[in-house]
Amino acid sequence: MTALTPIFTPHWLAELDLGYARLGQATRPVRRRHNGPLRVQKHLYPEGPEVCQHIVVHPPGGIAGGDRLAIHAEVGHGAWAQLTSPGAAKWYRAASPAHQTLDLRVQAGATLEWLPQETIVYAGAQPELRTCIDLEGDARLFYWDIVALGRPACAERFDCGRLRAALDIRRDGQLLWHERQAIEGGDRLLDSPIGLAGQPVFGTLIVTGTLDTDVLDACRDLKTPVRGDLTQLPGLVVARCLAGETLEARAWMIALWQRLRPALLGREALAPRIWST
Repeated sequence: MTALTPIFTPHWLAELDLGYARLGQATRPVRRRHNGPLRVQKHLYPEGPEVCQHIVVHPPGGIAGGDRLAIHAEVGHGAWAQLTSPGAAKWYRAASPAHQTLDLRVQAGATLEWLPQETIVYAGAQPELRTCIDLEGDARLFYWDIVALGRPACAERFDCGRLRAALDIRRDGQLLWHERQAIEGGDRLLDSPIGLAGQPVFGTLIVTGTLDTDVLDACRDLKTPVRGDLTQLPGLVVARCLAGETLEARAWMIALWQRLRPALLGREALAPRIWST
């Protein structure tokens, strides 16, 4: 007897649609729709009513082959939204790709902080990540992304699988940042000095604005075990790092955020409590 081939493969299809508006002196969530296992917890105001903090939650805890996640967030004129996550996003070994799409829009006079915790790409995983950020007028952005290939804590190397990532940032339709990543498990690029130099963790931080030289120098002088640096581009400050552990990369990113946020966004940095749990 020949076994039947399954015609249904379990996977998650999840969408989250968020909107924020400035109402008086406060930022309020005015749109919060979800489909599938993506949602936000109760909106928080640890800094006062001007900044609305949301924690994006994916209850299954990991992303496997066939899963598709889509997040759309729009910050209205004059509003300030800070989005983070309760823990690492884990992309599991799979026989087929899994997808995540981020569509972030920030209107004139508004501020968006996209500060998720790290992404862990297991050996054999096949994530395909696409991020599009559209800024209008003088909109401000603070963005970071930390990726661990394999699981450094248990000595798992990223010896198979692949990672595809795309990031585009535009202001009034004009491209400010265009990046494509294609990393194959076991590729020589992982150990090459012109690649990841044997470091399993890498991070990118991008914030709008122009830094004073003394602040830029102070950020470069941070004592840290990561290999990292900052670059001032027209209208953008970009920071990159390589690290042996996610905790090292995250600590460096937070230290930069604590210095860059007041310098470029005009508000002291108060770390979300979820980062300490």
